[in-house]
Amino acid sequence: MGWAEIRVESVTTARHDDVDTDRFIAAIAARMNDRVTDVSAVICAYLQDGITELRGNPRTADLLAASVESNVATILRALRYDLPSADVRAPLAAVEFARRLAQHGVPVNALVRAYRLGQRRITELIFAELQTLAIPPAERISVIERITVTLFDFSDRITEQVVAIYGDERERWMESQNSVRAVRVREVLDGRKSVDVEAVTEAIRYPLRWQHLALVLWYPEAETDSDAIPRLQRFVRELGDAVAVASSPLVVAADQVSVWAWLPYRTAPGDLVADVRTFVTAHRDHPNVAIGTIAAGIDGFRNSHHSARRACSVALAREQSSSIVVAADDPGLMTAALLGGAVAETRDWVREVLGNLAGDDEHDERLRDTLRIFLGTGSSYKAAATELNLHANSVKYRIGRAVARRGRPIGADRLDVELALLACHWYGPAVLWPDPNQ
Repeated sequence: MGWAEIRVESVTTARHDDVDTDRFIAAIAARMNDRVTDVSAVICAYLQDGITELRGNPRTADLLAASVESNVATILRALRYDLPSADVRAPLAAVEFARRLAQHGVPVNALVRAYRLGQRRITELIFAELQTLAIPPAERISVIERITVTLFDFSDRITEQVVAIYGDERERWMESQNSVRAVRVREVLDGRKSVDVEAVTEAIRYPLRWQHLALVLWYPEAETDSDAIPRLQRFVRELGDAVAVASSPLVVAADQVSVWAWLPYRTAPGDLVADVRTFVTAHRDHPNVAIGTIAAGIDGFRNSHHSARRACSVALAREQSSSIVVAADDPGLMTAALLGGAVAETRDWVREVLGNLAGDDEHDERLRDTLRIFLGTGSSYKAAATELNLHANSVKYRIGRAVARRGRPIGADRLDVELALLACHWYGPAVLWPDPNQ
């Protein structure tokens, strides 16, 4: 055999090996793409476990999940079709996640770590999938090398882009937040520095010594646009006129989709929370609104805001798509807020306490509401029937069905049952089980 023949044979073998490598990689990527949501959920949980800054905010958590899934889909597509990393662009969800971290002041190194840990976890998952394929040892090395290089190149490319986007957004956001009013409001809320009430009142143009009702307002993520903050500001001004504020409301942007607001009064109006709720719900496309408690002075300014934030946290965890209005003085809401620090754990606890009654369907919801009201009225069938507009016998029947669904009578654990029912009422599907028999 001549040298030319040897060279041709070598080239042919190399091309054959490349074809086999491409085929195996494409098969792995296709199989993982079929369950991309599950793969992304595993990676998302891994990031939240490993990076403290990515925990605790429901809105940020949703964006993290969307960012991870879009990045995973992009990388799997690159593997499947052997796409060059030079052409990759960070997915829209990844861009939005980087911007939101910048707005919330999350350190950029948390974003970088997310991509490093994400690369590590997806590498492990892809290699686990690789083990399920019958790949000859010689070709397995080529497959591993190609996958490793592709994952690194794509992760490096996307990380570079989102870090730049983070920097631009952080600079832009800080510029918009660096007004004296916004900075001083945050200093007052922080409470760590002594405050000259008169000086701050003049600086923020808001009467801190008066009575306050704080609000948090936001639009659903799917409906937001660049005009979201101006729209919310206009809404607060109109609300202030409707409920006869004694001075102009104070409005501060919290992030791209939400604002903090305060309504000032010289003396506390009689039923202000009800008036606010009436105005908001009368508007067809109203924003989500969380209403705080009425309180006076600089401490009241803070406390009313904190109560509105806690009410907001419950509303965000409810996973409700329609616009909602909640108030801190809604019965049981503040207690429910205390249970919301770890919704996943609360969900498990609710299942332990309520058994099959924790099912996420209309029938169990009706039984839970009847039992909650029955226990709340001192276990009075007559009082519960009046509140529910039912016959007492109907209430008695539902209570029997609720206890049967739970699987055991209500005894010394009555307080646990009431708290679990309260969590179900406020958090809904977030603490319920689609199939309580599983």
